Amino acid sequence: MRAIWKGAVAFGLVNVPVRLYAATGEHEVTLHQVHAADGGRIRYRKVCSVDGEPVTMDEIAKGYETADGELVVLTDQDFQRLPLATEREIEVLEFVPADQVDPILLGKTYYLEPDKTAAKPYALLRGALEEADRMAVVKVALRQRESMAVLRVRGKVICLQTLLWPDEVRAADFPILDADVTVKPAELAMAQSLVDSLASDFDPSQFEDRYEAALTELIEAKVSSGDTQSVPQPAGEEGAEGGGEVVDLLAALQRSVEKARTARGEAPAEDDEKPAAKRRRTRSTEGATDDAEDDAADDKPKPRAKKAKAKAKAS
Repeated sequence: MRAIWKGAVAFGLVNVPVRLYAATGEHEVTLHQVHAADGGRIRYRKVCSVDGEPVTMDEIAKGYETADGELVVLTDQDFQRLPLATEREIEVLEFVPADQVDPILLGKTYYLEPDKTAAKPYALLRGALEEADRMAVVKVALRQRESMAVLRVRGKVICLQTLLWPDEVRAADFPILDADVTVKPAELAMAQSLVDSLASDFDPSQFEDRYEAALTELIEAKVSSGDTQSVPQPAGEEGAEGGGEVVDLLAALQRSVEKARTARGEAPAEDDEKPAAKRRRTRSTEGATDDAEDDAADDKPKPRAKKAKAKAKAS
C-alpha cells in the first residue's frame, strides 16, 4: 500500500507520528467506454463554453456563481492562502462513547501506521481507546479540505474514519411517516417471529457480489472463445510523438478560421473543408511553410497563439 498522508496524532502533550493508508478499495471489474464500431476509447476534452477552444489544466480555475448571476473566480493561489491548521496534524478534540456516533455520519476509513519511533505512544493511544470503549473525535485536512473524523480501534490497528459535517446530512422529510398507522399486535408478533428466524451473527465473508462474479465469468468466456479484438491505436499516434495532438490542433485551427470567415460574411475556402491532416500533407508537398506544423514540435503547444497565426494567414 502507498501512504496518502503523513503527519502526527496530537494526543494531549503526546504526538504520535503516523502514515495514513486507504483501508478499502473497489473490487469492480474495470471497464472503459469504447466505440462499438471499432473499439476506440472514448475521450473527453476540456473545452471552454465561451470560445469553444480546448483548455489546458494550467488555464483552469474554479468559480462560484452568486445568486444574482455574478461569477467569483478562485485560483490556486487563493486556495493556498486559506488556513489549514490540521494539514499535518490529526487534532484530537474529545473522546465520545462509540454508540453516540450516528452511522449515517461515517465516511471513508483509513489505517494509521505508526512511525518506527512511535510504537509505544501508538500502543498507548490504542489501549486508551479500547479500555474506555470510546472514539476520539478529531479534525484532519485531507486533499486540501478539513474534515471531521473519529479514531477507533480495529484489531491491532487504529482506524481514522471520516465524518460528514452535520449540515451535510439531509432530513428525512417524508409526510407519510407522520401518518397515523395502526399495527395489530398479531402482525407485530408475526414480523418479530420472522426476524427471529433469520437472526444470525454478522459475517460479511459469506456474502458474494453475484453481479461482479457473473461479469467476470462473461468476460472469461469471451476470451476463451476468441471473441476479442486487438486494441486499436488512437488516430494520429503513428509516427512522431504527439501526432494525435497535432491533428486535433489543426482541426481546431481550421474551425476557428471558418468561424472567423463566417462572421465576416465570407464563404469557407475549398481547402478549409478538407480534413486538416490531408491539407497539411498537400501544402507540405507544394513547399509551402505550415506554421501550425512547425509549432506542433513544441511539447506544450499554445492553442491561442496558433489561432492568431491561423487567422493572420486566412486574411
